Parts: sequence; structure tokens; C-alpha cells
Amino acid sequence: MTEWTDITVMVMRKLNYFIKEGVGSIFTHRFMSFASVFIIVACLLIMGSFSLLALNVDRIIDTLEDENQIMVFIDENFTETAARSLEGTISAIPNVTSVEFVSREMALDSFKDLYEDSSLLEDLDADVLRDRYIVYLDDISQMAETQYELAKVDGVVKVNAHLEISEGFIKVRNIVSAVSLLLVAVLLVISLFIMSNTIKLTTFDRREEIAIMKMVGATSSFIRWPFVVQGLILGLLGALLAFLAQWGLYQLVSSNIVSGTGLSFISVIPFEKVSIYILASFLAIGLGVGIFGSIMAIKNYLKV
Repeated sequence: MTEWTDITVMVMRKLNYFIKEGVGSIFTHRFMSFASVFIIVACLLIMGSFSLLALNVDRIIDTLEDENQIMVFIDENFTETAARSLEGTISAIPNVTSVEFVSREMALDSFKDLYEDSSLLEDLDADVLRDRYIVYLDDISQMAETQYELAKVDGVVKVNAHLEISEGFIKVRNIVSAVSLLLVAVLLVISLFIMSNTIKLTTFDRREEIAIMKMVGATSSFIRWPFVVQGLILGLLGALLAFLAQWGLYQLVSSNIVSGTGLSFISVIPFEKVSIYILASFLAIGLGVGIFGSIMAIKNYLKV
């Protein structure tokens, strides 16, 4: 029991030493410590903002895939029975999730509902219109291929598809995803560089002390731990501040989008649904940058 007590006391003394030295280094170099935290916050905020943008763009595209449709017009010489018989063929085309048949009479009624003054359409005969299908897609990025396959069906005379809209959103999603990945890589390197320089400044001031400790038998891990604690605290602080800033910024932007007249049709993901993932990612990146930055900074000073 006494042996375990001695070990516990020794571990607690080491832990207190590591924390004391790590926290002391932060306050000794206040400006660089502040710069490190600020850079981590800025980098994480940019990473998080672009990641949230990419998530929302994906959601918009998923919504478009649920609501987007292709209008398929049937030959006017086909009877309604013949037109309805094409449903199985159209449904079997790849990327088609569902189809909805619209008869000539139903199409005419829809036109009348669109106009306040429908008296102009009262004498219009439904036979001047065509039977049609509303076709819903699984993946709007394949809209052009699906349009081509639908046009090949015997009895289909015209296929209307909003290709420019689908292609535009696909391009936006690809650009946002590529930019997000690039920014994450670049900002991680910048964060590591700043953190490493902050720890280097501390180790430079204590280089003689480190050399003496090595000569008297101190292990590399014993010397390294205070600097790791310093980086860990700075990374943790930066991650928490970045999360709070991201939360406030996202709520501000999303509320403006929802209340805005021109963008009210856009539905944004509530922050509460992604907050745990954002927090976990920020903590992982912040702590990773702090720890690895510290290890990189002190590595050369341990070679005595």
C-alpha cells in the first residue's frame, strides 16, 4: 500500500510540474500565445464555415432531387389508354424514382388554376394538349442521361428538363467541396506553423535548461510534457472559442437567410443538429495542432 501511495504522490507531483510549467510558459509569452489562439480560432472558423456551407448545399441538392422533375409529353395521336401503357417503360429507366401521369383534361385544369382570369381558357378543348408524365429523379447530376433515355421511348415526342438549374447546383457543390478540402489542408499547415513557432520561442528561452536536464539524466518525455501541456491548453482554448464563434455566426447568417425576402425559400440545417460534430471536429483539430505543434517545436532541442 505504501509503495502505491509513493507512486501516486510521484505521479501527482510530475503532473503538477507539467501543468505549472505549461501554464507558466503561456503567460510568459502572452503575445505569441494570444496569436496562436487567434490563428487557431480563425482557421477553425473558416474551416467550419465552409464545411457548413457544403452541408447546406448538399441539403439543397437533395431537396431538389426530391422535388425536381422532368416533363415527358406523349404523342397527341396516342389515346389516353395507350399513353398510360407507357408508365412501366418510363419507370424502368435508370435514375427514375417515380412517375405521375397527367391527362389532357388534368393539364387543362392545372392551366386554369394558374391564371386568375380563366375565362380565356373556358372554350379551350383539352384535345389541343398532350397527355404527359411528371418524372421524378434519384440523382439530378444524371439528368441529361435520363432525358436522353426518356426521349428514346416510343411515343414520347418531347422531354422538358431544367438542365441548367441542375448543372448549376452540381457545379456549386463540387466547387464548395473542393475549396473546403483545400482550405482545411492549407489552414491546418498554417495553424501547425504558428503553434510550432510559439512553442519554439519558449524552448529557445529554456534551451540551456533543457540541455542541463538532459545531461543530468532527465528523459525526453519528462522534458517534452510541459510543452505538450502548453500546446494542448492553447489548442483546447482555441477550439472552444472557435466553436462559440461558429455558433453565433451561423445563427446570425441562418436567421438572415430565413427572414430574408429573396432567400426565404432556402432551408438551412439547424445548428443543433450538427453542433456535436462541429465541437468534436474543432476539439480534435485544436488539440491535434497543439500537441503535434509542440512535439515538432521541441524535437531539435532534445538532441543533446
